[in-house]
Amino acid sequence: MKLPYMKKHYFLTVALLFILLNGCATAPVTGRSQLILMSEQQEMALGLQAYNEVLSQNKVSQDPKINAMVKRVGSRIAAAADKPGYNWEFTVIAADDTANAFALPGGKVAIYTGILPYTKDEAGLAFVLAHEVGHALARHGGERMSEQLLIQLGQQGLNIAIANKSPEAVEAINLGYGIASTVGLALPFSRMQEYEADNIGIIIMAKAGYDPRKAPEFFERMMKGSSGGSTPEFLSTHPADENRIRRLRSLIPEAMQYYNK
Repeated sequence: MKLPYMKKHYFLTVALLFILLNGCATAPVTGRSQLILMSEQQEMALGLQAYNEVLSQNKVSQDPKINAMVKRVGSRIAAAADKPGYNWEFTVIAADDTANAFALPGGKVAIYTGILPYTKDEAGLAFVLAHEVGHALARHGGERMSEQLLIQLGQQGLNIAIANKSPEAVEAINLGYGIASTVGLALPFSRMQEYEADNIGIIIMAKAGYDPRKAPEFFERMMKGSSGGSTPEFLSTHPADENRIRRLRSLIPEAMQYYNK
């Protein structure tokens, strides 16, 4: 049985109000208010599943020197993160053509060998790992999943509102909504999370005993090593390197308060 238009509208409004009232959280270090619609335990279970899938599909590095360095730096970063409920794990994926790293909910972190030329030393590696740990601590994975749920609810609400329009108009409006929700919400939101992970990361690396002044140098090396044109920041999930460098430099005085303490 199809619900009348007004009833659909009512139930959607009630669902949105329930979500907004029951999903509040606060990011560490920055104190930013967040909307996260799942429990931390649910996030951790999903994170572990995704982590095992990634490792099963990639070659894990067997280089003893690299693994020892990542484990050594990772253990210090994990201790500084002070999140004993997470089962921290740092894995190296052998992929020299991939300059990347990622973290999944619950403390599962992987780093690709292709990023090591840019980290250069343990301080550079400490920032990359601390940045990824920052994503995990701020529960950015759960926040992104919650964001996608809100976008889907918005799409449903839009479809209810335009139910009486022609199929061509509905298709055009939905296309416009998809572009607007991506460029206007999802991409800026993702860039904000990257900035926040930088902020959390530079504090954590300092607490772990690594010089926070080394953090912006990592992005300087990345900029020098990049080839070809870069995606404009407003259409990218990541901020432009020069902007990240500028922000990190502004955070150094605060981070230095934790260095060597």
